[in-house]
Amino acid sequence: MLPPARPPDCAPSVSTPRQAAAWLEGERANLHAAAGYAVTNELPVHAMLIPAAMASFLGVRHYRDQALTLHQTALAAARRAGDQAGEGRALNWVASAQIDTTQFAAAEATLQESLALHRDLGDHGGQADALNALGRVYWPTGDYQAAISCLQQALELFRGLGHPRGQAQALNGLGTVLCNTGDYPTAAAFHEQALALFREIGHQHGQSEALTHLAVVQRFTGDYPAAAANLRRAEALHRHLDDRYKQAWTRTELGVLQRLTGDCRAAEASQQQALEQWRAIADHSGQARSLNELGLVQQLTGDYPAAETSHLQALTLNCDLGRRQEQAEVLNGLGELSSRCADSQQARSYHDQALAIARDVGAQLEEARALEGIGRCHLQDGHDDKGTSHLQQALTIYRRIGAHGAQRVQQALLDHHVTKPDPTSHPRQAGQRTANGVRDSSACPPADTSVITAIDPAAGPTRA
Repeated sequence: MLPPARPPDCAPSVSTPRQAAAWLEGERANLHAAAGYAVTNELPVHAMLIPAAMASFLGVRHYRDQALTLHQTALAAARRAGDQAGEGRALNWVASAQIDTTQFAAAEATLQESLALHRDLGDHGGQADALNALGRVYWPTGDYQAAISCLQQALELFRGLGHPRGQAQALNGLGTVLCNTGDYPTAAAFHEQALALFREIGHQHGQSEALTHLAVVQRFTGDYPAAAANLRRAEALHRHLDDRYKQAWTRTELGVLQRLTGDCRAAEASQQQALEQWRAIADHSGQARSLNELGLVQQLTGDYPAAETSHLQALTLNCDLGRRQEQAEVLNGLGELSSRCADSQQARSYHDQALAIARDVGAQLEEARALEGIGRCHLQDGHDDKGTSHLQQALTIYRRIGAHGAQRVQQALLDHHVTKPDPTSHPRQAGQRTANGVRDSSACPPADTSVITAIDPAAGPTRA
């Protein structure tokens, strides 16, 4: 390492994260060139430290390609210098950039190399970082058990090292995976632990992320007021930190809540705004999320052609990214759309595909949604026994994981028993009961404006 040195007279005066980010933005091209100069002139320490110093900034601003190039430069410098510790750190940074650019297979290979190197060096911190990143590789591709295993190992290593930030990151990761599998109580507990640790060390980026994850869990369990409150807290931090990725994420999640509470106009506006934000930072997974949500809103407002276009665009993106749970989500959305259009055969096909993926990856919520959709299709076609059987299976899962859909399915079963199907009727009017007694939810329900207060992007930050 270089010996400590007095800052030069021309050093910038920065005292806040915003000032530091502004300086880095202005000097980004120069710093990139300086790293290249360091490599060319055999200054390996500079070649490794400049990318490491810029890593957080590049991640927040989503300069993903530049981050990958800089970290690969650092890796090459470390290898030429024979610095194994530096090589291990650079491998972890390269993998992080590969994850951010959805190069999951490459990231896995890089992290396995890093893990082996850090084990040879006896570096528990490097191992923990690699394991934590491996969790980020496995959960987007649907390998939840591998993700949980890696994150649990990382958590134990971070605890042994007394590393609160690492612990919080691993806890947040575990919460995300368990939310995907439908274990909402444990997921919420992990996110709350992560939030407490991030607050303890004053890590605002971590706080904002934990708050948003916690809001997602609360949404799934139907606690919309708590979810909205946490999203408002997270949004204030995102704006304060000028984190464009998290601002888009929060706007997407707010749109979901607006849809669920009946404010379809606001929900559509939120998703359109989020979609623009995702496109501005070239985040394809975010675009897919907002497109799928936009399709669900367009279903509720009766714009079925637009809904189909939105869902199919989302499906294409998720297939390209290899995000399997998200594929199941979109397929269920397409199934619901086909059912609204009275094409029960196509609807069952979409739900069957979603069911296979959901069971393969262990996504219980999407499994329940698929079973519910298949059940409703059978009821539409007059197949009472098959329909009620699938709805009962869906109800069992919804109840087991504590998801809000249990009430909806229970009501559908009650409605069916109250109003028996008439095979000669073909209901198409939004908001009317179908022939099987199940209410058609094409029309958006009345908005519950008491639950969600829209976040004004122009408003100043508030304390989280």
